[in-house]
Amino acid sequence: KVLKHSSSTVAYATYAPLLDAVVEVLPAGVEVLFLADRGFADVELFKHLHRLGWHYRIRVKSNFLVYRGQQGTPISFYPLSTSHALFLHQVKITKARYGLVHLALAHHYPSRERWYVVSDQPTTTETFVEYGLRLDIEENFLDDKSNGFQLESSHIRSAAMLSRLCLVLAVATLYLTSAGTAAVERGERRQVDPHWFRGSSYFKIGWHWIRKALVQGWGLPTTLALKSALDPAPCISSKSQAAQQQPLYFRCTTVDCAISLEQSLSTA
Repeated sequence: KVLKHSSSTVAYATYAPLLDAVVEVLPAGVEVLFLADRGFADVELFKHLHRLGWHYRIRVKSNFLVYRGQQGTPISFYPLSTSHALFLHQVKITKARYGLVHLALAHHYPSRERWYVVSDQPTTTETFVEYGLRLDIEENFLDDKSNGFQLESSHIRSAAMLSRLCLVLAVATLYLTSAGTAAVERGERRQVDPHWFRGSSYFKIGWHWIRKALVQGWGLPTTLALKSALDPAPCISSKSQAAQQQPLYFRCTTVDCAISLEQSLSTA
């Protein structure tokens, strides 16, 4: 659904009905992990996800308040040296003192970024890996725009018309991505992607494979299948950039704040 609004930030009340609509189409018994960037860190969202029984990993801003007792502290006040990760379990957050939740804080090297992630489950270094899966959607944005459908070139300004167009593109994306995935599994990727490694998205591989199939008279896919497992061969732009990507390494400190608070009260 395309929403017409003046800001890139969407209020919780605007997208809350979408969460309930998603529940209706999910398979029974599926475990959901909700991933979101800093603009979605809202107590009402946390409550909604809890009611739905969904897990979440949501990045928060540096001024996010953390309560380990009566006094709230901005999350940025916690000292983090380079390559240090701090995991705070069983804390309350924001002025509403929502919780108990769990936090993962880190000073990442070499990006020198500070990461702050709130989770409904106890945090570890795996929390950052899980949150990082959110970036997979960036590949899809590229496919919708300059790398594929050229959506912005439509110059359509009507929210209703864009909603219908996006529905058509979603069906086409599913078909092309499924075709690309199948081509890779059959070992046919290099017929349309000449790189030694996978340099194109599954969507783009499917796009080229369907075009070649139409030219060569091959049979077109008649079934759709996507797997939920992690990608065994992630797309990389070059071997040199891939070589620079190192696994996450942190010196870790874990603090169970409920236990720490009980100990301080008993000592007092």
